[in-house]
Amino acid sequence: MARPRPEAFQKVKTVAENRRARYDYHIEDKFEAGIALTGTEVKALRFGEGSIAESYAEVKDEEIWLINANIPEFSHGNRHNHEPKRPRKLLLNRREINKLHGAVARLGMTLVPLSIYFNGKGRAKVELALAKGKKAPDKRATEKARDWKREQGRLLKQHG
Repeated sequence: MARPRPEAFQKVKTVAENRRARYDYHIEDKFEAGIALTGTEVKALRFGEGSIAESYAEVKDEEIWLINANIPEFSHGNRHNHEPKRPRKLLLNRREINKLHGAVARLGMTLVPLSIYFNGKGRAKVELALAKGKKAPDKRATEKARDWKREQGRLLKQHG
Protein backbone atom coordinates (compact mmCIF):
# COMPACT_ATOMS: atom_id res chain seq x y z
CA MET A 1 0.00 0.00 0.00
CA ALA A 2 1.31 3.44 -0.90
CA ARG A 3 2.31 5.86 1.80
CA PRO A 4 -0.17 8.78 2.09
CA ARG A 5 1.23 12.11 0.94
CA PRO A 6 1.11 15.10 3.28
CA GLU A 7 -1.38 17.78 2.27
CA ALA A 8 0.98 20.76 2.49
CA PHE A 9 4.60 20.72 1.44
CA GLN A 10 7.11 20.85 4.27
CA LYS A 11 8.91 24.15 3.67
CA VAL A 12 11.73 24.75 6.12
CA LYS A 13 13.48 27.62 4.33
CA THR A 14 11.94 29.44 1.36
CA VAL A 15 14.64 30.78 -0.94
CA ALA A 16 12.71 32.34 -3.83
CA GLU A 17 9.03 33.03 -4.34
CA ASN A 18 7.06 33.99 -7.44
CA ARG A 19 4.46 36.30 -5.92
CA ARG A 20 3.27 37.56 -9.28
CA ALA A 21 2.14 34.06 -10.35
CA ARG A 22 -0.94 34.08 -8.11
CA TYR A 23 -1.98 37.41 -9.61
CA ASP A 24 -1.43 36.41 -13.25
CA TYR A 25 -2.74 32.81 -13.14
CA HIS A 26 -5.58 30.69 -11.77
CA ILE A 27 -3.74 27.96 -9.84
CA GLU A 28 -5.37 24.59 -10.56
CA ASP A 29 -3.01 22.04 -9.01
CA LYS A 30 0.34 22.08 -7.18
CA PHE A 31 3.23 19.63 -7.37
CA GLU A 32 6.47 19.30 -5.42
CA ALA A 33 9.46 18.62 -7.66
CA GLY A 34 13.12 18.11 -6.93
CA ILE A 35 15.73 20.04 -8.92
CA ALA A 36 18.91 18.66 -10.45
CA LEU A 37 21.50 21.19 -9.23
CA THR A 38 25.27 21.45 -9.15
CA GLY A 39 27.20 22.03 -5.91
CA THR A 40 27.70 25.78 -6.37
CA GLU A 41 24.00 26.24 -7.18
CA VAL A 42 23.01 24.60 -3.89
CA LYS A 43 25.47 26.79 -2.00
CA ALA A 44 24.11 29.94 -3.66
CA LEU A 45 20.55 28.89 -2.75
CA ARG A 46 21.55 28.23 0.85
CA PHE A 47 22.78 31.84 1.03
CA GLY A 48 19.27 32.91 -0.03
CA GLU A 49 20.15 33.99 -3.55
CA GLY A 50 17.92 33.13 -6.49
CA SER A 51 14.95 34.40 -8.42
CA ILE A 52 12.10 32.70 -10.26
CA ALA A 53 10.15 35.84 -11.14
CA GLU A 54 10.34 35.36 -14.93
CA SER A 55 10.73 31.58 -14.99
CA TYR A 56 8.47 28.85 -16.29
CA ALA A 57 8.60 25.10 -16.82
CA GLU A 58 8.18 23.17 -20.04
CA VAL A 59 7.96 19.56 -21.13
CA LYS A 60 10.72 18.36 -23.50
CA ASP A 61 11.28 14.73 -24.45
CA GLU A 62 9.14 13.44 -21.57
CA GLU A 63 11.15 15.46 -19.04
CA ILE A 64 10.25 18.71 -17.32
CA TRP A 65 12.73 21.59 -17.37
CA LEU A 66 12.80 24.80 -15.35
CA ILE A 67 13.62 27.60 -17.79
CA ASN A 68 14.92 31.10 -17.03
CA ALA A 69 15.34 30.64 -13.26
CA ASN A 70 18.19 32.84 -12.07
CA ILE A 71 20.56 31.36 -9.48
CA PRO A 72 23.55 33.75 -9.44
CA GLU A 73 27.09 32.44 -9.43
CA PHE A 74 28.40 31.43 -6.02
CA SER A 75 30.71 34.15 -4.71
CA HIS A 76 33.33 31.70 -3.41
CA GLY A 77 33.14 29.40 -6.43
CA ASN A 78 36.11 28.65 -8.65
CA ARG A 79 36.35 28.21 -12.40
CA HIS A 80 33.81 25.36 -12.19
CA ASN A 81 31.06 27.79 -11.17
CA HIS A 82 27.63 27.31 -12.78
CA GLU A 83 25.86 29.33 -15.46
CA PRO A 84 23.20 31.52 -13.76
CA LYS A 85 20.23 31.01 -16.15
CA ARG A 86 20.82 27.49 -17.42
CA PRO A 87 17.83 25.14 -17.86
CA ARG A 88 17.46 22.85 -14.84
CA LYS A 89 15.82 19.44 -14.89
CA LEU A 90 12.90 18.92 -12.51
CA LEU A 91 12.54 15.52 -10.87
CA LEU A 92 9.00 14.12 -10.87
CA ASN A 93 7.34 10.71 -11.04
CA ARG A 94 6.46 9.39 -14.51
CA ARG A 95 2.74 9.57 -13.66
CA GLU A 96 3.05 13.24 -12.64
CA ILE A 97 5.02 14.08 -15.79
CA ASN A 98 2.35 12.43 -17.96
CA LYS A 99 -0.41 14.31 -16.15
CA LEU A 100 1.37 17.65 -16.58
CA HIS A 101 2.22 16.94 -20.22
CA GLY A 102 -1.43 16.09 -20.99
CA ALA A 103 -2.72 19.23 -19.27
CA VAL A 104 -0.24 21.48 -21.08
CA ALA A 105 -0.82 19.85 -24.49
CA ARG A 106 -4.61 19.40 -24.43
CA LEU A 107 -5.95 22.02 -22.04
CA GLY A 108 -3.53 24.86 -22.87
CA MET A 109 -2.34 25.23 -19.30
CA THR A 110 1.02 26.59 -18.13
CA LEU A 111 3.58 25.22 -15.68
CA VAL A 112 4.56 28.00 -13.29
CA PRO A 113 7.05 27.68 -10.41
CA LEU A 114 5.62 29.24 -7.24
CA SER A 115 8.62 28.88 -4.93
CA ILE A 116 12.01 27.28 -4.39
CA TYR A 117 12.62 26.01 -0.88
CA PHE A 118 14.53 23.51 1.24
CA ASN A 119 12.48 20.73 2.83
CA GLY A 120 13.04 19.06 6.20
CA LYS A 121 15.73 16.76 4.79
CA GLY A 122 17.69 19.71 3.38
CA ARG A 123 16.81 19.02 -0.25
CA ALA A 124 16.07 21.85 -2.69
CA LYS A 125 12.51 21.61 -4.04
CA VAL A 126 10.30 23.58 -6.41
CA GLU A 127 6.60 24.11 -5.83
CA LEU A 128 5.26 23.80 -9.37
CA ALA A 129 1.72 24.86 -10.28
CA LEU A 130 -0.48 23.83 -13.15
CA ALA A 131 -2.14 27.13 -13.99
CA LYS A 132 -4.39 28.87 -16.49
CA GLY A 133 -3.75 32.50 -17.41
CA LYS A 134 -6.09 35.20 -16.12
CA LYS A 135 -7.67 37.81 -18.36
CA ALA A 136 -7.74 41.51 -17.40
CA PRO A 137 -11.25 41.40 -15.81
CA ASP A 138 -10.20 38.46 -13.64
CA LYS A 139 -7.16 40.40 -12.45
CA ARG A 140 -9.35 43.40 -11.60
CA ALA A 141 -11.71 41.16 -9.62
CA THR A 142 -8.78 39.69 -7.69
CA GLU A 143 -7.51 43.17 -6.90
CA LYS A 144 -10.98 44.31 -5.83
CA ALA A 145 -11.40 41.31 -3.50
CA ARG A 146 -7.96 41.89 -1.98
CA ASP A 147 -8.72 45.58 -1.36
CA TRP A 148 -12.07 44.71 0.22
CA LYS A 149 -10.39 42.19 2.58
CA ARG A 150 -7.88 44.87 3.59
CA GLU A 151 -10.70 47.36 4.22
CA GLN A 152 -12.63 44.77 6.23
CA GLY A 153 -9.60 44.26 8.45
CA ARG A 154 -9.34 48.00 9.05
CA LEU A 155 -13.03 48.30 9.91
CA LEU A 156 -12.91 45.35 12.31
CA LYS A 157 -9.80 46.76 13.97
CA GLN A 158 -11.48 50.17 14.48
CA HIS A 159 -14.80 48.86 15.79
CA GLY A 160 -13.68 45.60 17.36
